[in-house]
Amino acid sequence: MRIGLVAGESSGDLLGAGLIKALNRLRPGIEFEGVAGPEMQAAGCVALEHAEALAVMGLIEPIREIPRLLCLRRSLVRRWTVNPPDVFVGIDAPDFNLGLEKKLHAQGVKTVHYVSPSVWAWRQGRVKTIAKAADIVLCLLPFEKSFYDQQDVKAEFVGHPMADRLPLFPDTTRARTELGIDTGGASKVLAVLPGSRHSEVSRVGPIFAQTCARLAAADPGLVFVAPMATPRLRSLFASQLAEAGVADRFVLIDGQAETVITSADVVLLVFGTASLQTALLQKPMVGAHRVAFLTYAIAKGLNLVKVPYYSLPNLLTDEPLVPEFLQNEARPDALAAALDRLLGNAEERQRIASQFGAIRKVLARGADERAAEAVLSLAMRS
Repeated sequence: MRIGLVAGESSGDLLGAGLIKALNRLRPGIEFEGVAGPEMQAAGCVALEHAEALAVMGLIEPIREIPRLLCLRRSLVRRWTVNPPDVFVGIDAPDFNLGLEKKLHAQGVKTVHYVSPSVWAWRQGRVKTIAKAADIVLCLLPFEKSFYDQQDVKAEFVGHPMADRLPLFPDTTRARTELGIDTGGASKVLAVLPGSRHSEVSRVGPIFAQTCARLAAADPGLVFVAPMATPRLRSLFASQLAEAGVADRFVLIDGQAETVITSADVVLLVFGTASLQTALLQKPMVGAHRVAFLTYAIAKGLNLVKVPYYSLPNLLTDEPLVPEFLQNEARPDALAAALDRLLGNAEERQRIASQFGAIRKVLARGADERAAEAVLSLAMRS
């Protein structure tokens, strides 16, 4: 059996690696090829292109990348039309993968889209494209399947691999020891996650640095720690911290986001996967985000966003537990005030942690295995 895969960015690479390993456990000897990152390659996928090739985002930002991406997609269509795989799995990266899936599906290739686009949240018209592109959509969140059921699109809720992987009882003391953080037994730790993309850190990093400068002035004992996704982003954020006058108060860590979050009392982050990771690690958080002005104006002007909250935890709990600050609302004074309220209220932090613990019960379902079973079932269907 031969399976084609295309994953976008590091998160898709991790999902793809988990899927490949589960497929190999169920049926050894499968051949894998496609667009893959280091995790998928280590799991046995032959890389025709690196996953970072798809690391673009927004409405306006990817325009300059369109010619390159179209060329890559044409190349994959040619390859898999001439020598079709038994099934193709598009992992996330919907703007790239749905077009690829649609073309392959038209050629008779069985197709899976793994990780639903946020079609339930914005640009809902995309569901028509998904229906034409994928034989089945594998959903990480329970309300996604409900949405597809209403649209008569075949979908399965497999759960979230992150919920399966993260520890049930995060060890804060151990995490601080591993990172070499000494709080003196009394001080609190604020984890700061300014994003994993250059565009995110460029826009939000200075705001986060200024926010931390306010908090540092008010609490000389507060410890700041930040995981850096790449050396380039570390250099950029370090310069932003220096500009705000708080570089000497920060511990910058290469990677290790999970350990950094676990070490914290409270987390300041950019909306995205990190918010779900933080909730699953049962840490209170404050979230912010800024995108290109034109991207935001188009989304708002066309009423493309259909959900009341931007962070996943707020969509998975009975009440919103994550203070959200978007665009011009993401100001140092507002963020510092929200963080100060959490840092100063141990009872509220514990209440939020307890509420976040319930998310795991919903999402931890053995996602890799469930996804692998769905892919194999489709591949062997006549």
